[in-house]
Amino acid sequence: MVPRTRQRTFGADVVRVTALGGLEEVGKNMMVFEYRNDIIIIDMGFQFPTEEMPGIDFVIPDVSYLEDKKDRIRGVIFTHGHYDHVMAAPFLLPKTGYPRMYATALTKGMLEKILSEHALGQSPVINVINPEKDVLRLGSFQVEFFRVNHNIPDSIGVILTTPVGTFVHTGDFKFDMTPVNEPVTDFAKIAAVGQRGVLALFSDSTNAEQAGYAVSEREIKKMMEQIFNEAEGRIIVASFSSLLARIQQVFDATAKYGRKVGVFGRSMANNIEIGLKLGYLKASPQLFLKPNELNRQPDEKVVILSTGSQGEDNAGLARMSRGEHKQVKIKKGDTVILSSSVIPGNERSVVTLYDGLLAQGANVFYQKIMDVHTGGHAKQEELKMMIALTKPKYLIPIHGERHMRVAHQKIGFVMGLTEDKVLLPDNSQVMEFGAFGGRVTDKRVPSSFVMVDGLGVGDVGQVVLRDRQLMSKDGIFVIIVTVDHRSGSLVSSPDIISRGFVYLRESEKLLADTRSMIKKIMAKGVHEGIPADWSHIKMRVREEIGQFLYDETRRRPMIIPVVIEV
Repeated sequence: MVPRTRQRTFGADVVRVTALGGLEEVGKNMMVFEYRNDIIIIDMGFQFPTEEMPGIDFVIPDVSYLEDKKDRIRGVIFTHGHYDHVMAAPFLLPKTGYPRMYATALTKGMLEKILSEHALGQSPVINVINPEKDVLRLGSFQVEFFRVNHNIPDSIGVILTTPVGTFVHTGDFKFDMTPVNEPVTDFAKIAAVGQRGVLALFSDSTNAEQAGYAVSEREIKKMMEQIFNEAEGRIIVASFSSLLARIQQVFDATAKYGRKVGVFGRSMANNIEIGLKLGYLKASPQLFLKPNELNRQPDEKVVILSTGSQGEDNAGLARMSRGEHKQVKIKKGDTVILSSSVIPGNERSVVTLYDGLLAQGANVFYQKIMDVHTGGHAKQEELKMMIALTKPKYLIPIHGERHMRVAHQKIGFVMGLTEDKVLLPDNSQVMEFGAFGGRVTDKRVPSSFVMVDGLGVGDVGQVVLRDRQLMSKDGIFVIIVTVDHRSGSLVSSPDIISRGFVYLRESEKLLADTRSMIKKIMAKGVHEGIPADWSHIKMRVREEIGQFLYDETRRRPMIIPVVIEV
C-alpha cells in the first residue's frame, strides 16, 4: 500500500468553501468543500462561451488548485444532469485523480453517456444515490440528500454535516406542487435539517429578481396541449435536450392528438434513449418516426422535436431557420414552439433564429407570447420559503451573475438576516466557517478561463482570444514579400491578401500606396544589411503599415508579414 502524503491542514476546526465557477455566470458550476484533509466537490459543469470568445465551444472550471490534492478528494456529488452541472466531468476527472462520483439514477445515466464519448484513461466509478435513504460517510463529511423539483427529474439538494456545522446546498430548484412525472420536493426533510440547525445555506439565485412563484410544469402542459389542438400543419418543438419534463409533455400531446414525432439532434436522441431506458420518459415505440419517414406523413400528423432553442449555429432548428437542414424545410403553416428560456449571452442568436423562422412563414410561440416554458429555478417567494425551512445562520447566494445574487441577498435581508450573515464571494474566493462564524476571506485559489475548442482544452488563452477578436472586428491583412536570398532585394511586387478588412478590387489606391511603403521598408532594411531571420523587418512592416492603414481607414487589422527567400 502506497503511504499517503502528509498534507498541511489549514486549521483543525475550519471548513473552507470555494466556488470554482457558478458565482459570476450562469453555468460552470463547481463548489469545493474542505475540512482538514478531506475534500468534497459538488458538480462539474460547463459554461456557454460569450460573444467575446469566438470559436470557443464551451468553458470549464480551472481545477489547478486541486491537482496536487487528488488523494484528498473523497467524492464528487452531482445535483442533476444539466450540462452546466455535469458536462465538464470528462475534462476534469483526469486532472482530479478520477475520484468516486455520486449521482441519482438519471444523472448517472446521462453522465455515463457523456463519459463514453471521451477517451479517458480509466473507467470512472459512479455510485447511485437514493435521496430518501442514503447517508454517506465521505472522510469527515456525513452526506445526505433531499429531492427537489427542477426541469429535469432526479434533481437533489445536498446536506453536508461536519464537526463545524451543517451546510445545505440546494442545487438548482423550484417548488412545484404539481410536477410532471416526478414527486414533489421533500419539504419534510428540508424542514428536519432546519430543526437540527444549518450553519450555511448555499441557494440557487437564477430567478431571484423575479417576484412570485415559478409556473408549474402542469400549467405548461395545458398550454402545450392548446397549441397542439389548434395547429393545422406540422408542429416543431425546440427545447433543451435535458429538459425531460418538457419532452414528456411533447410525447403526451403527440399521442393525444394522433400525431407521430421525429427526433433531431444527437444530444436529444441520446437523452430520450436514456430517459426511456430508465423509465423517466414514457412513450410507445409506435409514436416515433424515422427521419426518412417524416415527409411521407401528412403535415397535420407530424411533430418534430429538435435541439437548437438557443440559436446554436449548427443545431437542428438553426439550420431549419436558414433553410439548410437536409430533412426539414420550414414552410408556411408550420407551428414552431421555442420551449426554453434564453441563456444570458445567447439573446442575439435567439432573435436571429426567431426572425428566420418568421421569414419562412412559420407561426412561432415563445415565452413572451405564451407560457410554453417555465424555468427550473425558484422565484422570490420560493427562495423565502427555502430560507424559512432551513433557518440558516448564513446565506450564500450561488448559481448566478452578480445582479442575481445581490437580489437574493436582499431576500435574505427581508427574511431577517443581517448584512454580515449574507455572504457574496466571487469565484475562487475562499470562505471560512468555524467557531467564529462565517466570513469571506481575501484568499483566492488559482482561477482562469479554461476554454475548450475542438480537441484542445486550455490551449486557447487570452492571447489567442485577443487575436480572434481582432480578426473578427477589423480582419486580417497578409503581406507576402519574395526576396533574393543573396542580395535581399525584392524579386517581385509584394502580394497582399485581405480578409475582413477591405475588398481588394475596390481599394486599388490604398493597396498601391501600401505596396510602395513596403518596398521602402524593405529597401531600407537591405541598405542596413541583409538580416539573418528578417524578424526586425517584419516588426517594422507590422508597425508602419499598421499605422498607415489606421490613418487611412480608422481600422486596425491583424497584419501578418511573410518573407520568402528564393
